[in-house]
Amino acid sequence: MGRSSDVPALRNGLAVLRVLGGRAGPVSAATVARELDLPRSTTYHLLAELESAGFVAHLTDERRYGLGIAAFELGSAYLRHDPLERLAGPLLRKLVDRVGHTAHLGVLHGNESLYLIKERPARPETLVTEVGVRLPAHLTASGRAILAHLPAPHVRALFPTASAFVLRTDRGPRGLAELRRTLSAEHRLGWAVEDGMVTPGFASVAYPVFDHGGRPMAAISVTLRHHCPDETTVCGTNWPELAVDVQRTAAELTTRIGGQPAG
Repeated sequence: MGRSSDVPALRNGLAVLRVLGGRAGPVSAATVARELDLPRSTTYHLLAELESAGFVAHLTDERRYGLGIAAFELGSAYLRHDPLERLAGPLLRKLVDRVGHTAHLGVLHGNESLYLIKERPARPETLVTEVGVRLPAHLTASGRAILAHLPAPHVRALFPTASAFVLRTDRGPRGLAELRRTLSAEHRLGWAVEDGMVTPGFASVAYPVFDHGGRPMAAISVTLRHHCPDETTVCGTNWPELAVDVQRTAAELTTRIGGQPAG
């Protein structure tokens, strides 16, 4: 058995990895020390140990540190075991049984929504959102549920030009300013709504799933038939009762994966 004195060092090492993993790019040792309130000597020792194990890469010319190949391999192993999908499957099945509509688990893949799981009711309706299908994230409820909790620079990087705003129908954000207004409104609402933007005659509501750092890592959505009286405009229905069920399921999945809601 390892010595009990090794436990704080292990915890500090994991904290270093979380700092590096939570940044968009490499950071300095001073930044790590400041964020974790550690002595610089301790920080450099931890970084050196993690570097020797392959979990940290030292960018000598920049005097900064980033995640190493071992961290990537560990993340890939996590994905291979499909824990998110395994935990989400039964929850989506219960959600479908409660609401009687099709439910999905989706993630961001660049600026697209990628569907990992689809659960159908006893009498399913034909949808384009099959497992493995990718759709423009700014059009889908699941995509915008995630985008609404990302920093503005991240969203801008995903949609750098007008060509990124493809449309499937005559509805949906047509530029970054309109997308930002939509995301802000849905962030205030508490969930995302898509009405006829993916397929005419269908609407969806979605709520994000958060990781241990309160970052959106996936979204759960429910899709139902809906026709606005005036098919040229969105009628503003947002299905609060259905959103409660979706939010409850997303919150339970967040808890099961050890995540925490965004502050």
